[in-house]
Amino acid sequence: MKNETKQKLIFIYNANSGIRNAIVDSAHKIFSPNTYECSLCAITHGAFTENTDWKNFRTTANVDMEFLHKDEFQKTYASKFGYKFTFPIVLIEGDALDVFISTAALNEMKDIDDLVRFISSKMKV
Repeated sequence: MKNETKQKLIFIYNANSGIRNAIVDSAHKIFSPNTYECSLCAITHGAFTENTDWKNFRTTANVDMEFLHKDEFQKTYASKFGYKFTFPIVLIEGDALDVFISTAALNEMKDIDDLVRFISSKMKV
């Protein structure tokens, strides 16, 4: 029997953690959404709360998911993988850490349906 490593998706936002950063990000989404630099945040969250359709998908999908801000990712994974990624990004962790959805692909997505469709097409959800 083949030993399969359980895979996990790691979503990394192009934003830093903390309440101050959350307030600044929310204001940026409201007042200047076209210059907001985290397409993943814009797709999965409104100005103040998580998108309901996204929350429903991630809580019912048969996929392990982890969500990190870029500073949390860099702290947790720095010794293993360095800072070779651009953000936002979705990585897949199995035997190694690989790009699942690139920054460019996330930036092309228009809404939650695009993100869900991409994940569903690549994984059994």
